[in-house]
Amino acid sequence: MGFIRWSEGGEYILSDKSNENKRRTAVWLYPSTMRQMDYYLEKDNAKSRSEFIERALQFYIGHIATDQAQDYLAEALAAMISGLLNAPARRLGSQLFRLAVEMSMMMHILAAGLDISDDELSRLRVRCLKEVKAMRLPEMARAIQFQRGELDESDVD
Repeated sequence: MGFIRWSEGGEYILSDKSNENKRRTAVWLYPSTMRQMDYYLEKDNAKSRSEFIERALQFYIGHIATDQAQDYLAEALAAMISGLLNAPARRLGSQLFRLAVEMSMMMHILAAGLDISDDELSRLRVRCLKEVKAMRLPEMARAIQFQRGELDESDVD
């Protein structure tokens, strides 16, 4: 019969007890602990105190190894999720940068071809801010109507 133990290197090792010889060791226990052990010997179907202590130690070692494995798995899972979320964020950032470059080029081309005053530009910026804050992206037809004077400043609903 084998058991799993946690090595100092942080990995699980399967040990085979069939090739091992037991060693005698002294264990110092409180009398109340001895009474509890004797009470549970029969319930555990252990043939001796030694067998009961061996089972209890193996159970406790498994418990500790499981806790360490849970900590490792939690860290590994957090790193994996972070990696999964970072990849789309990097792609989105890259696409936003590319879009900003294209918008900058478009603005320079328009600015070179238009003769617009600072006052008109300021009023247009206010209108555009209202449209974006209202989560209503301007449609080309409405923008043309506004530029022709067919819509007024308050028509941003």
